[in-house]
Amino acid sequence: MRIIAALLLAFLTGCATVDHGPAPEALFTDARFAAPSAPVSVDNLFTLNPAMRQYLHSTRFQQLLQEKGSIHGLLDALYEKGELRLEYDSSMTRTAAQTFDARAGNCLSLVIMTAAFAKEIGMVVRFQSVDVDETWSRSASLYLVSSHVNVSLGRKPMLDLLHTGEPDELTTVDFLPPPDAAKLRTEPLTEQDIVTLYMNNRAAESLVLGRVDDAYWWARSAAARENAPASVFNTLGVVYQHHGDLAQAELVFRAALQRDPNSLVAMQNLVPLLAENGKQAESAALAARVAKLNPHPPFQYFDDGMRAYRKGDFVRAKELFAREVERAPYNDEFHFWLAMACLQLGQPQLAREQLTLAMESSTTVDNRERYAAKLVHLHKLVTGPQGD
Repeated sequence: MRIIAALLLAFLTGCATVDHGPAPEALFTDARFAAPSAPVSVDNLFTLNPAMRQYLHSTRFQQLLQEKGSIHGLLDALYEKGELRLEYDSSMTRTAAQTFDARAGNCLSLVIMTAAFAKEIGMVVRFQSVDVDETWSRSASLYLVSSHVNVSLGRKPMLDLLHTGEPDELTTVDFLPPPDAAKLRTEPLTEQDIVTLYMNNRAAESLVLGRVDDAYWWARSAAARENAPASVFNTLGVVYQHHGDLAQAELVFRAALQRDPNSLVAMQNLVPLLAENGKQAESAALAARVAKLNPHPPFQYFDDGMRAYRKGDFVRAKELFAREVERAPYNDEFHFWLAMACLQLGQPQLAREQLTLAMESSTTVDNRERYAAKLVHLHKLVTGPQGD
């Protein structure tokens, strides 16, 4: 069964602008779940810890602010080689302090930490969702869909007695810039939207780790927030599915579709659930709608390619992997298996190119290191042993 959790590195476009009101209490069943393993709290999401404050007041940090101005000085201090230089790592969504300590984070973590520093030095901070194609990944039985968020920074204008004013110019910071990112449409997000995103991510990440009780409390807390989007209810529905509460899962997926009637993710999750709950006719009707909206779902070409690969049909496997790469060029898994098919076909140069793309598109430090090691091994296979 394909179960799709919404691991949101950004809000889906437009969802922050609709007033849905609070979620009905009937969607929550607290008594069925054990207490979380750690407190479910966002009180310190943007809080600077002592190490961050020490860095903020360091001579080098202050020097960069003076030399390059507050915006570019801050960004150089955090991300330029030779300074703090944080790295992208999608393995966990972190608070500002956790991101600083780990020197790594996914785009939401990096946005949170950058905003925390910017607010501390008195800058204007604006959050946006970016209208880019959703990115799909999977772990075990979970299919994860993510979109994108960034942050814009500006210097506060001089205040007068009549109004506070707005900054004349904002600088957008994007940690995973797609092609022509500056031309893409964005939607404004509030800080409270960012908090909801963080909670939803923690729920999805807990599910991936098999911590269903923790996932429930994170998803429940996100869904209980004002104007929670459909994606949050989808995550809560997936939690109920994993917990075996199928009737409750159906109820929550229906709530997700009330908030967004066009949520393909919620529809895809609801189709098999309706069948399991004895509603075959409704399931079939919804399945037909999903098939019409999305005749070639994510991973279809990849899964077909893996079947061809296992049968030894590497020509067909290469063709199918290439089709998946074409529509999802930032998925490292697709590039890796396209490289393996090329290697099986005696095309080491193409294999090397795809392995390089796999390494460059990987969103975790561990995977980047693994691909780098495979590139070294491939180079040795191609060039042969080197004599003295």
